[in-house]
Amino acid sequence: MEPVSLIVTANLQDDLLPEYNFNYTKAHPNRFASQVNETKITVTLESDVAKVFKNSEDVNKALRAILSAIPEK
Repeated sequence: MEPVSLIVTANLQDDLLPEYNFNYTKAHPNRFASQVNETKITVTLESDVAKVFKNSEDVNKALRAILSAIPEK
């Protein structure tokens, strides 16, 4: 039996409308989003620092120790 090869081409533009009108009055809060209003940021560690800190918990622990040593103004 010979192998069968199919060539499928899709024009993605046929599936998209030029504009969508969403009714936001029917929107619901994301039940999977955290309800805590905490600000989170992402920091990129350089490779030598990343070797010491394996996760964000370790980094936060070290930073909190440094912060506690700084006198408050």
